[in-house]
Amino acid sequence: MTAPHVTLGEVLPERAVQNRLTNPGTENCSLCASRESLKMEPLAVTLLPGEERVIDKDIMYICPFSGPVKGKVFITNYRLYFKSADADPSVTLNVPLGAIGRVEKMGGASSRGENSYGLDITCKDMRNLRFALKQEGHSRRDIFDILFRYAFPLSHGLLLFAYLSQEKYEENGWSVYKPMEEFRRQGLPTDKWRITFINDNYELCDTYPTILVVPFKATEEDLRKVSTFRSRGRIPVLSWIHRENQAVICRCSQPLVGMSGKRNKDDERYLEVIREANGTAKLTIYDARPSVNAVANKATGGGYEGDDTYQNAELVFLDIHNIHVMRESLKKLKDIVYPNVEESHWLSSLESTHWLEHIKLVLSGAIQVADKISGGNSVVVHCSDGWDRTAQLTSLAMLMLDSHYRTLRGFQVLLEKEWISFGHKFASRIGHGDKNHADQDRSPIFVQFIDCVWQMTKQFPTAFEFNERLLMTILDHLFSCRFGTFLYNCESARDTNEVRSKTVSLWSLVNSDSTSYLNPFYTPESSRVLYPVASMRHLELWVTYYIRWNPRIRQQQSPVEQRYMELLALRDEYLKKLEELQLTDSSPNSSHLSNSSASNAASPTQHINHLHTPF
Repeated sequence: MTAPHVTLGEVLPERAVQNRLTNPGTENCSLCASRESLKMEPLAVTLLPGEERVIDKDIMYICPFSGPVKGKVFITNYRLYFKSADADPSVTLNVPLGAIGRVEKMGGASSRGENSYGLDITCKDMRNLRFALKQEGHSRRDIFDILFRYAFPLSHGLLLFAYLSQEKYEENGWSVYKPMEEFRRQGLPTDKWRITFINDNYELCDTYPTILVVPFKATEEDLRKVSTFRSRGRIPVLSWIHRENQAVICRCSQPLVGMSGKRNKDDERYLEVIREANGTAKLTIYDARPSVNAVANKATGGGYEGDDTYQNAELVFLDIHNIHVMRESLKKLKDIVYPNVEESHWLSSLESTHWLEHIKLVLSGAIQVADKISGGNSVVVHCSDGWDRTAQLTSLAMLMLDSHYRTLRGFQVLLEKEWISFGHKFASRIGHGDKNHADQDRSPIFVQFIDCVWQMTKQFPTAFEFNERLLMTILDHLFSCRFGTFLYNCESARDTNEVRSKTVSLWSLVNSDSTSYLNPFYTPESSRVLYPVASMRHLELWVTYYIRWNPRIRQQQSPVEQRYMELLALRDEYLKKLEELQLTDSSPNSSHLSNSSASNAASPTQHINHLHTPF
């Protein structure tokens, strides 16, 4: 396996590199190799397989924490790397180009003032960078052109780095999610639900996966008729089924009711069949939008299910705002945490961003979905097109209901299934390789979902097999373009662009080093439903992610977790010694030992498994 190297960066003293590597949000790489390369190579960082150096330049980094720092910037086809020349302690930056959202020229040839001429870089990962150059001879032209070209390759007819990477891993992450296996795990098909391949060539819906689960009573022709009355053809299909009570979570897009209040008998009958599948008295339709937005959508041909036409259904609006509101909310959050935290009016400043309020509404909606299912009532979830708020609600509800999704591999399946295969528009929301930073389709919907997951891990610290580091790694590679996992808007686009055969999966990295992403406090509980408290008093700002670039607010591993890891290492050491003793005891020279003592030593884990370390 090719060892992955650092892909995250921040202003960091060299002596702190070791700490950073063991903290969440970075990858496990060889510190020794990095130190050797710093000494021996002008590039000062070990390149990934397939990564190539493009330009290097003497430059001044305007550090928001410690002031101007002289050094050299290196740009490759994957990253921007800065190394200070004579600062003590040394300052480094290591930024994947995919994390860059905007590059602008700062100042002009006639600009006055020290360090007023250079580049302003806005990143997608909650930080900005500023570099100053000498004003004579258009000194920034070459670096601006190269940075602009390689940070936004799709806007310049170039390939994303994921297609250039030559990384090899022991695990093949593309094999993590197999739809038929996942449906079988859920107990499907049943006498009420069947698997259909009607979308095998993406003809029914070009943003849905090829394998769908639909009511047994619904014919292929029924599905085609329903698709004409749902936005983008995204018909109600099964996401998850409760093994005991057979209640289901179905997802779809809004009905095309329009201003004239159109009806579609096939759609009405289809929802009735979903209700009948487990004898639910009233099918609950969760519309993620505020009611005023749902009504407004009628003007553009959309709408919602009226009580008069969908007789055995109840409609509940969850008041979650749209992608534009979420984008502005995160911008406001960035303003108060980067570069400096707004200390004097912190609580009111945080409240004014409404970020935690949005987190609360998303979690609250998912709790309602999970609660209905636990009570034996089937639900249908949609927003406008069914690929943003819908994905947040279904995946969070499934995380609450099904402990399998709380394992390291199960969480990967959840993301592959509810987000990637069902067409969350990653390319549009993130803008991979695209220079159009003001595109109104950009929005942190997936970041918001991962934040909700983090909130759950804080409230239930023993319920998740994975740790915070996994969540941060996922978000870092959401932007990095190093892996193919989050590229493009839907499966049909990924097939067209041969993502599975030409790029590496993020899960290859994760599963080849799975111990780094495990929660030492994890306690499996197969039947437990998690109901997080979605009140503002119980929600926290995810400081380790949003404020991680500030060197004054860097969280270290908790003393309890550190002690626990030490105890686990000690246990492993004792087990190893025990095995050695067993080998010694089983040799011919130790035949005098009694059978009883030999049998006691034979299965150390039998006793170890029941040990609990009190804190």
